[in-house]
Amino acid sequence: MESLDTMTTDSDLPRRISTGSLPRTSAVEAALNGAHERFGSVTEGALSPVYPALGRANPDHFGLALVGATGVSREAGDAQVPFSLMSVAKPFAFAIACEHLGVATAAAYVGANATGLPFNSARAIEARPDGRTNPMVNPGAIATVSVIPGESLEARWDLLLSSMSAFAGSPLELDLEMLECARATNFQNRALAMLLAARGAIHGDPADAVELYTRQSSLSVTCLDLATMGATLAHGGANPVTGRRVVGPESARAALAAMAISGLYETSGAWLMEIGLPGKSGIGGGIVTVSPGKGALGTFSPLLDGEGNSVRGILAARAISRDLGLDIFASSPQ
Repeated sequence: MESLDTMTTDSDLPRRISTGSLPRTSAVEAALNGAHERFGSVTEGALSPVYPALGRANPDHFGLALVGATGVSREAGDAQVPFSLMSVAKPFAFAIACEHLGVATAAAYVGANATGLPFNSARAIEARPDGRTNPMVNPGAIATVSVIPGESLEARWDLLLSSMSAFAGSPLELDLEMLECARATNFQNRALAMLLAARGAIHGDPADAVELYTRQSSLSVTCLDLATMGATLAHGGANPVTGRRVVGPESARAALAAMAISGLYETSGAWLMEIGLPGKSGIGGGIVTVSPGKGALGTFSPLLDGEGNSVRGILAARAISRDLGLDIFASSPQ
């Protein structure tokens, strides 16, 4: 497998552009270590109040990992500390749904457009007669898992879990404390599922859809897992570490498009303007940032801004995108 040290030298320009490969090892390591050192002392933000278990997270944790489309990886800080996947599961679940239903069918069923409303908004459903939102907000994500195929709840969960694990390149496990906490307090998600059902925008039993959504959100991952999952999308749906194809290129592209549209909720426009990459955040403190064709960054820091996005994660993604020339919109004259 090709190493970073043998990649093309055109990616070593002082202001790198979005074409070509990742820069060599030394540049990647410098970018990760520099971001960790620069933003590790940031104390802005607060722990998530959504689930009690999230409020018990260590606010000092801050980890970063980058996995390239060639399978190489680099880490900094608390990259091996486990945390709950939460909403970062959404693009991967959507890719799985696209793979089994077809992209056009899945996108038409779930919706694709940004809502301009909070991630758990009931108004987002009520604003449209068909109740469609997009797969990156809770209503659309619940609708997404409702169409995962299987003859029973457990069969559908087995497909979701095995596919999520294939994205990560290793078996993922449930955080049982988080799962029980979420089950006991996810009243808003249950209400969203019932609203979707009233508009014919959910398949099957709404309670089963909420259970699947709650389980995938409660999977435990590390920054390295997250970066590998993102790198699989960056690599056209094939895991660059294991070599296993998880989804096809069109399904991977659809997930990345959905991330670009609404991966950071109401702040998705500002994220795209500043960072120039598809990204997806979660209230567990994780963010996955994907540079198609190059690789992905996984970050973890549980201190969140008012929109539920990791403060340090956003700062690190912005700096690393610029340092390594990951921005898909950046170019320079030849």
